[in-house]
Amino acid sequence: MTAPLPTPAPTDAQRRLIARLSAQLPPKAIVTDPDAIAPSLTDWRRRYYGHTALMLAPASVAEVQAIVLAARDEGVPLVPQGGNSSMVGGATPPADGRAAILSLRRLNRLRTLDAEAGLAIAEAGLVLSDLHAAALGVGRRFPLSLGAKGVATIGGLVSTNAGGTQVLRFGTMRALVAGVEAVLPDGSLHDGLAALKKDNRGYDLDQLLIGAEGTLGIVTAATLRLVPAVAARAVAWIGVATPEAALTVLRRFQRATPALESFELLPAESLSAVLTHIPGTRAPLASDHPWHVLLEVTADTADDDPAAVIERVLAPALHDGLVVDATLAASEAQADAFWRIRESISDAERATGPAAQHDISVPVEAMPRFMVEAAAACEAHFPGTRASGFGHLGDGNVHFHVRAAPGTDPARWYAEHVPVVSAFVHDLVVAAGGSISAEHGIGQMKRTELERVAPPSRLAALRAIKRAFDPGQLFNPGKLVTLAPDAPIQ
Repeated sequence: MTAPLPTPAPTDAQRRLIARLSAQLPPKAIVTDPDAIAPSLTDWRRRYYGHTALMLAPASVAEVQAIVLAARDEGVPLVPQGGNSSMVGGATPPADGRAAILSLRRLNRLRTLDAEAGLAIAEAGLVLSDLHAAALGVGRRFPLSLGAKGVATIGGLVSTNAGGTQVLRFGTMRALVAGVEAVLPDGSLHDGLAALKKDNRGYDLDQLLIGAEGTLGIVTAATLRLVPAVAARAVAWIGVATPEAALTVLRRFQRATPALESFELLPAESLSAVLTHIPGTRAPLASDHPWHVLLEVTADTADDDPAAVIERVLAPALHDGLVVDATLAASEAQADAFWRIRESISDAERATGPAAQHDISVPVEAMPRFMVEAAAACEAHFPGTRASGFGHLGDGNVHFHVRAAPGTDPARWYAEHVPVVSAFVHDLVVAAGGSISAEHGIGQMKRTELERVAPPSRLAALRAIKRAFDPGQLFNPGKLVTLAPDAPIQ
């Protein structure tokens, strides 16, 4: 963890950029007030602090292009930023002060919303919850949700290939994007918004830009796939003895219905943390269990009964002993209360003390064993720590946290212990054939680890792509992948 930096003076290159853009952009697009810039200088978790005297806030694609061209000419790197909800420091400017923040929040229109076609074209700065509301207004929904939906923006979600709690049925952002519009490092515009079912013109530039974390292009808009609004939903909370039992229950639900949207697994300690630290929460089940599952089944029409589906699957699972106890939410309020527990785990665990947090994935069939064995290995290797995972079992993606021993100094923990703990966890993940980043991205937090554990062929390909698009590292320097140190802006 780093400390906040003092307010800097603009660099000579930034002064030239300001002078040039002042003749092309309205005053509100050029922000130099330190108080206005300050909230954008640190990440969501306040683990990283950047340094810049300039934030640019375009309100149109033409303004983005003007900024990119001028920044390229003047040698000022750009750090794209939307809702600034990155979990890996992916939108925080570097500490050297030479970059400028490129805020996309004013580029926030919903350009089109076609209920019949099931498509929406949303600009990069549109907040996810606003898209949700607009889609529901025409009987559709955008089936991606996450805890930061009130601040996360479409551009950031595209650039990080965001996941969330509905990936099990609908996939990540990559599956929900039908087209991308982006400004490239030379100032040209890639217009891929047409939602073509077939397009065999070679490399898929849209897919390259999705998940690139703003290192290849500045996403300015995306065509997004919508699905019918939920006609009904049923939410259940169940207690199980092991993650293996939870996986068996998951497979039974998947055989029974294509409408299983979420299947979240959490250990008893995560539930306990929420009940202890989050006011107004209560245990869904009367008895204690080592593991818990939160699941949701939906219906697209009023003729379907998702509650009946859940009951049909749970009855034999209870009889077989796979499920020890279960309850079906009796109302929307109770369903929301169940989900509030799941969505509050990160806040609750933060209140328990510092932790090394990992967003990892392994093959779904291997995840139950991994969760148990990796936790035991961490606790044995780092005495006094507590380790556990929670999250999207059906996606093979959990948030695996190793919590510091009681009384540990947070600053020392993050500076000295977390790198060692994370390397240990990542080695376990790689040995299991998994990924050190399932849905949060690499950003600056995991870049060194990616370089350490990724196959050389993968790193070579990533660097070749970066070099082809952005040889001068104009876009989001220090994130995901880097070329030669201090490469000049070309």
